[in-house]
Amino acid sequence: MSASNPSNGRRRLDSWKEIAAFFGRDERTVNRWEKELALPVHRLPGTKGRVYAYADELIAWSAGSRNGNGAALEPSGRPASEVPPVAGPQVNGPSVGAVATPSRGRYRSAIRVLAAAILGLGAVALLLFRAGTSYSSKIAERGGALSGQTSSGSVVRASTSAHNREAEQLYLQGRYYWNKRTPEDLNRALDYFMQAVVNDPNYSQAYSGLADSYSLLREYSLMPSSEAYPRALAAAKRAVELDPQSSEAHASLAFVLFFGMWDIASGEQEFERAVELNPNNATAHHWHANGLLALHRLAEALREIDLAQTLDPTSSAILADKGNILCVAGQSEEALGLLKQMEARDPSFRSLHLYLRYVYFRERDYPDFISELRKDALVMHNDSELAVAAAAEKGLSAQGELGMLEAMLKVQKKLFARRLVPPTELASTAALLGNRKEALSYLNAAYEQRDGSLLFVESGSEFDILHDEPAYHDLLARMNLPAVGN
Repeated sequence: MSASNPSNGRRRLDSWKEIAAFFGRDERTVNRWEKELALPVHRLPGTKGRVYAYADELIAWSAGSRNGNGAALEPSGRPASEVPPVAGPQVNGPSVGAVATPSRGRYRSAIRVLAAAILGLGAVALLLFRAGTSYSSKIAERGGALSGQTSSGSVVRASTSAHNREAEQLYLQGRYYWNKRTPEDLNRALDYFMQAVVNDPNYSQAYSGLADSYSLLREYSLMPSSEAYPRALAAAKRAVELDPQSSEAHASLAFVLFFGMWDIASGEQEFERAVELNPNNATAHHWHANGLLALHRLAEALREIDLAQTLDPTSSAILADKGNILCVAGQSEEALGLLKQMEARDPSFRSLHLYLRYVYFRERDYPDFISELRKDALVMHNDSELAVAAAAEKGLSAQGELGMLEAMLKVQKKLFARRLVPPTELASTAALLGNRKEALSYLNAAYEQRDGSLLFVESGSEFDILHDEPAYHDLLARMNLPAVGN
């Protein structure tokens, strides 16, 4: 349960699981941090093992973390002197080789500067975000596109800035793990990108990697969007500042502006700039396709995702998102075939279960919908989602579709009271039950919490019941989404 203490207005995290999710790490890691590195965790008097922590204290600790000897911490949480050299993974060819650990002094100063920059810029971005103020990014002076190709012909990067070799190797290792898109690999990628920044504080692509890691951690781990996006925004802005001609940096900024800040106009502008600088940037086309899906411009979304697939035919993320776009565009049979084929090859990839849930639900195949709901929960280690799946299965067995939805909503309400499920899930279930007022209430809660799923509110048909509600039209306008029917 995450809650604010009414006596002082501070955000409180009320379990080891919540504290671990705050950092995007596992519980064992934060337990070790408390024992070895004085992570500020409090214990409830008169209870056995019950803990809580305040978000502001965790942020302060993170910005100035030291071990008992005063040594600055690695991004992994260990003292720099304890981190062994890392063998390089395969990145589009031969191993990038062993990477030496930077000196303790360099970590001490660089991490402190980086943490202050990211936390400071993130706080400003979040304040603007909550106030509904859009961030209008400055478009860099137009210049010639600098392009080159990887061995797979996939992601092509444009960069004008020089950087040291060690930072580049760390960056490449970060991208290797980032592309795997599991919670563990994304955290590993985050560590490598942070090390790259420490080695070269002016390396634009390393900041872009940081931004992209935070942007995905809120989807593939339990890190809240409210924690991830402000950090991603700060890192992406820094990447563009360091190299205005980098297509990769503009794509990172576009993602955060569009999906995190809901600044649709600026996000679109940045996607266009990224593609202008490098027409072969598969990631820019991929993310823009998802943005077009949110805007319900389905024909354009399909063209963009097809182009992304052409540029990077081996990307599981692109193929999975193509399946989702095909489903929303009414091509459910083709979407189902693609997603099931991918699931058979890689059942650990979270997006496949998420999208198959949607396909099966829209096809009214509720047993398979519940099966994918359970698989998604297991991949995400999400006990709350497992509880919803169990309720759905029991309700379906007893009373069919209506019983399933009613059982789901009952459990979702209990979990929502503890902030363990996003409000968009309750809004969807309530709308399918015909409860307009309740659905609108949860949609407004999703808006207040900046629930990322809300941006795709018009991608399905569950909210068609609200199309004649002025309050629903007002919600779309506040999110800078096109009006219903446009």
